[in-house]
Amino acid sequence: MSHVNLAVDDVEAARRFYSEVLGLEEIPRAEGQRRPGAWFRLGALELHLSYEPEPRNAESKRHVAFEVRELAALRERFEEAGVRVEEGSALPGLQRFFARDPSGNRLEFQQTEDRSPRCG
Repeated sequence: MSHVNLAVDDVEAARRFYSEVLGLEEIPRAEGQRRPGAWFRLGALELHLSYEPEPRNAESKRHVAFEVRELAALRERFEEAGVRVEEGSALPGLQRFFARDPSGNRLEFQQTEDRSPRCG
């Protein structure tokens, strides 16, 4: 897999969300793109945002899942930024929650629970 593309109806609001709230690195888009948008580095993958006038994202359960190192810190950042967090059903060995970007795209954020034995 090389990238994921999400439809957004407000490119600037989405750009701020993904760069300022999530802290992703924005990268240059390929030349010749016909629609407004923004691209971000996401580890070895890229996240592409493309403008669509009425994407109807808020009605959908489809989502992209992001694995993060500090889920609690991200939740706190979202709350400070006024981003609503939705709890997900429990999954063994995984902590997670959902949120929506400014265009309504559903996003899952997850952290694997540490199951290694600890001393003391």
